[in-house]
Amino acid sequence: MKLAFIIDPIHQLDPCHDTSVALIEAAQILGHEVWVTQGNLLSVVDSKAWAVLQRVEVVPVQLVEGRWIAANPWYKLSDSSFSSLETMDTVFIRTDPPVNDSYLYATYILDYIDQNKTLVINSPGGIRGANEKMYALQFIKAIPETIVSADKQFIRQFVEAKGAAVLKPLGNKAGEGILFLQSGDRNFNSIVELSTFQGRVPVMVQTYLPEAKEGDKRIILLNGEPIGALNRLSSGTDFRNNMATGGTVAQTEITPREDEICTQVADRLRQDGLIFVGIDVIGGYLTEVNVTSPTGIREIDRLDGTHLGHQVIQWIEQTIKSKK
Repeated sequence: MKLAFIIDPIHQLDPCHDTSVALIEAAQILGHEVWVTQGNLLSVVDSKAWAVLQRVEVVPVQLVEGRWIAANPWYKLSDSSFSSLETMDTVFIRTDPPVNDSYLYATYILDYIDQNKTLVINSPGGIRGANEKMYALQFIKAIPETIVSADKQFIRQFVEAKGAAVLKPLGNKAGEGILFLQSGDRNFNSIVELSTFQGRVPVMVQTYLPEAKEGDKRIILLNGEPIGALNRLSSGTDFRNNMATGGTVAQTEITPREDEICTQVADRLRQDGLIFVGIDVIGGYLTEVNVTSPTGIREIDRLDGTHLGHQVIQWIEQTIKSKK
């Protein structure tokens, strides 16, 4: 197969952490051609999506004494070529948020790929329709008590009723801008005013889950089915558990309640073309659905001895084979 990955500039990626690199590496090991591009290198020509592409070859990371070790340099790129994305068997959309205008325009361009010819993961329309915070709200039986608002007084009433809450900007990633709100905090007005841009932009506010101290679980779903999980733990100096904020990771298992949550979201994910997804669960509650560039494969593979990237690529192989 030929696979294209739409990613951030490859020199910015961490081969020991980034799931995009794990997927590229798995595809290469399984004998496939891999190409990379960026959202700003996409075009529409004759009503078809095209891209400036470079073939990439990576040196697989090695597990040494419980740590991934990468070669230096760890990748090699070919010269650029301008090609139709329909020459690819699969196109992965893996650009990190925020989902700003540039990101949205890239998804509109990718709509001009015939999915009968090329599998696109995740669906451009699915990504547009699935804000990673808001998407979870439809699964009422799975989420904690949550509001979305730019109204300072409404947010205050919610926090006072709950005692404590977590405020999340709707468009950020990796824990950026997430704040802890507590009833009686003298900084409350300033926090909400800054986060909502003086009441112009809504934010998500969720009741604080004390179980967050025990970790924030990331579960990877492939076509709606859970294939692996890890627990993310706070560094101790930050209430957030995100790896990007210094959190650590630990081995974990998927509980019956978490399996039930996966079942609740599976049909809707498939319906929306969201094939490779990471959901976040705290204390048995769904908090986010990550559809743009969910990560965690490297950490799960290291902790569990799995090869999730291979599993994803093999699923793609079977899916494409079944279409022919």
